[in-house]
Amino acid sequence: MSETTNDFLHETTRRLEKLAAFADEGGLEPAVDLLAAALESGGIIQAFGTGHSQAFAMEIAGRAGGLIPTNNIALRDVAMFGSQDVSILSDPKLERDPSTVEELWEITSPSPEDVFVIASNSGVNGSIVGMALAAKDHGNPVIAVTSLAHTSRVTPKHPSGKRLSEVADVVIDNLAPYGDTTLTTGDDIGIGAVSSLTAAFIAQLLTIGVAERLAAAGTVPPIYLSANIPGGDDHNHELEARYGDRIRRHA
Repeated sequence: MSETTNDFLHETTRRLEKLAAFADEGGLEPAVDLLAAALESGGIIQAFGTGHSQAFAMEIAGRAGGLIPTNNIALRDVAMFGSQDVSILSDPKLERDPSTVEELWEITSPSPEDVFVIASNSGVNGSIVGMALAAKDHGNPVIAVTSLAHTSRVTPKHPSGKRLSEVADVVIDNLAPYGDTTLTTGDDIGIGAVSSLTAAFIAQLLTIGVAERLAAAGTVPPIYLSANIPGGDDHNHELEARYGDRIRRHA
C-alpha cells in the first residue's frame, strides 16, 4: 500500500471514527427522532441532493438494507415528470437555480407528515437552499448533512442569503474540509475528496438508528431486501405498495 493510500485511509477513517463516536454519544438522536416520528405518523423520508450529493439521497432511498418509505428527489424529475425539456439537464449550473424548486416541489407533492433530509457539501446552491426553505414553509422538518468547515467560508447563492445549515432544524456535519479534498499533490493540487464517504456513513447510521428505534417500539422496520436474493422482489413490492406513488423508483 502506497504512502498516499495510507494517508487517505487515515483521513477517511479518522472522520468515520469521529462520526461513530458522535453517534454513540447521542449526537444523531435529534435526526433519528424526526425520521422515526415521520414514519410512525404515516409520513415518508424525502431525500435530496445535487451534484455528487445525489449519492447521499441514493444511500437513503431505494437500496438493500434501507428504509422503504423513502423518496429520492432529483433535479432530473423536472424533465422526467415535469414540464421541462430534457435539454435543461445539460446545464451544469442547474443546481444553482432556485427557480427549479417550485416545480420540483409540485412533482414531489410531499405530505405534511414527511421529513426532508438534504445533503450538500457546500450547502449554498440555490436549489438546495430553495428546497429546504420550501419544506420549512410547508411545515416539514429538515435535516441537513453538510460541511460546516466549507459552508462557513463560501457565499450563499440563494436570493435569501441563507445557507442550508441556517435553514435546517437539525444539522449534521459531514466533517469534510474546505474544498472537500484531504491530500495534495504537485503544486498543492487537492485530491482525496472525502464528503461522499462520510455522507454515506451518516446515511447508514441514520437508517440503522431509525430501524432500531422502530424495532424497540414493537414495529417491524420496513427494510428493503436485496432484489438479487430469492423473494427479495416480492417482499419489497408488497411493502412499496403501501405507499403507492408517494415513493418513486426508477432507473
